[in-house]
Amino acid sequence: MATPVAVTKLRAKSHDAPDEVRAPDKTRVEIVQLEEATIGRFNFAPGWRWSECVKPVAKTERCQLSHVGYAVSGCLKVRMQDGSEMTIHAGESYTIPPEHDAWVEGNQSFVGIEVMSADVFAKP
Repeated sequence: MATPVAVTKLRAKSHDAPDEVRAPDKTRVEIVQLEEATIGRFNFAPGWRWSECVKPVAKTERCQLSHVGYAVSGCLKVRMQDGSEMTIHAGESYTIPPEHDAWVEGNQSFVGIEVMSADVFAKP
């Protein structure tokens, strides 16, 4: 079992005033740095697809990151390299292993809060 991170300060920060914003095509990643963690609010517009919007930045064939998060709104379809698929719906917590592609399903933006890969997502 993983050892929990020790929190040393009482803190709150708004994603409406993020420490960093990354904005590849149809993508907005708002990063908030806390002492012990980096939290990202990921907003993917309708028509967003990792292999079209983030791949040119990441320069890898598939997303190489592991993701742990919570879907606030919209739907995200994920396809693994082996062909297995999953759709993440609003209100669901999720984990996604490396070696995947993903895309927004429908006409609503996907908004997710990420707690694992936010510090490096949409970066070379």
